[in-house]
Amino acid sequence: MELGIGIGWRPEIAAEVESLSGIDWVEAVAENLCADHLPDSLVRLRERGVTVVPHGVALGLGGADRPGPDRLAGLAARAELLGAPLVTEHIAFVRAGGPLTASPRLEAGHLLPVPRTWDALDVLCENVRIAQDSLPVPLALENIAALITWPGEELTEGQFLAELVERTGVRLLIDVANLHTNHVNLGQDPAKALDELPVEAIAYVHVAGGVEKNGVWHDTHAHPVSEPVLEVLAELRSRVDPPGVLLERDDAFPPGAELAGELDAIRATLRKAAPSADAGPDRAAARKAAPSADQGPVAGPDPAPASDDGAGARTAAPAPVPAGTRDRTAVAQTALLSALVAGTPAPEGFDHRRLRVQSRALAAKRADVVAKVAPELPEILGDGYRAAFLAYAGSRPMSGGYRRDALDFAEHVLIAGGPADPVARRRLTYWWQDRSGARPPRRTTRLVRAARAVLVGK
Repeated sequence: MELGIGIGWRPEIAAEVESLSGIDWVEAVAENLCADHLPDSLVRLRERGVTVVPHGVALGLGGADRPGPDRLAGLAARAELLGAPLVTEHIAFVRAGGPLTASPRLEAGHLLPVPRTWDALDVLCENVRIAQDSLPVPLALENIAALITWPGEELTEGQFLAELVERTGVRLLIDVANLHTNHVNLGQDPAKALDELPVEAIAYVHVAGGVEKNGVWHDTHAHPVSEPVLEVLAELRSRVDPPGVLLERDDAFPPGAELAGELDAIRATLRKAAPSADAGPDRAAARKAAPSADQGPVAGPDPAPASDDGAGARTAAPAPVPAGTRDRTAVAQTALLSALVAGTPAPEGFDHRRLRVQSRALAAKRADVVAKVAPELPEILGDGYRAAFLAYAGSRPMSGGYRRDALDFAEHVLIAGGPADPVARRRLTYWWQDRSGARPPRRTTRLVRAARAVLVGK
């Protein structure tokens, strides 16, 4: 299916997106859409024949738990509402803890990398199959950017993606900005990853901006697309003609003219990098014919018998995840996420400095997103909002969504006796009451909660 050139649709730039010329399709964050009603802007785009693809961020298919039926049903409903040709998600985990570890549920509020191990691959593949069986259209999965890497990894990124496609027949959403991010942060070669992954399975491509600070590349989606990212896009185009390419922007939105300029740069990069007719043998075919000289054979579990899904995609017959694999995955992911959001000791083998960078980034993102979903909080607390929220985040991991986080933060401030200004305290109390349906906890309730927290911690 040919998508063409697209842009990420966001409410903040809905008017600009509608006015851009040469836009064939848009992508909308699935969790930001109602399951039974579309924003007027998306309705108008669809009436003009613009394809809309829902892009999920909360399934956590790389997590130890099987994907939740309610989340899958929600994603399916949005795909049907949009008449989408496919849906997309990420190769990541976003939460940990819970029944598999008999520990409190932790939410990352962010996409975190799964280890490139055979255990993690087994879990991911089974989760992907569950999702595929629950969705009315094909699924494509995106590679993510990372600040940290797991110790003891057994496959490269390209090998991991190739195995995933071979076992499940899932399509790929390749983010070239994320390949560049992993090059800067983890020393991973984008060209080698492109050589190893099955480029013929690409459904479409993401292009986005970021910024480098103190030797770490932050995939912000809030900065212009850099030349190194366009160079990775050119590397990809020299190997395959992707069905679609999309510009992502999630914050610090520029005027429409700047977005148009970035789209023009993407188009120009694709034109220049297109191989000539006499460029030689197809690189995807060469990749499948033999492994690269420096990678050697990939040692792993014996593959299951192959089957055909009826659409020409070769997939392996389903096999249950071996006993204990989900438990091991759950323990490892919970230990990592707890170190990032709850201040527990870092698991063995991780780069402690990078964990601190990631931990600060997660807390900062929480503060930013809570300020967006509950703009009254920074308005009421003024300049003290960010410092107060970061102090709260350092001791209170997120256990639900961002709206729940906003309520919990407000309650935390009120219990601590803040804000000092009586007018601000009154406004915060009214805001909390209006949304929680109850009064802020009295002293007795606070003591009971404190005692419970001590007992849980033992």
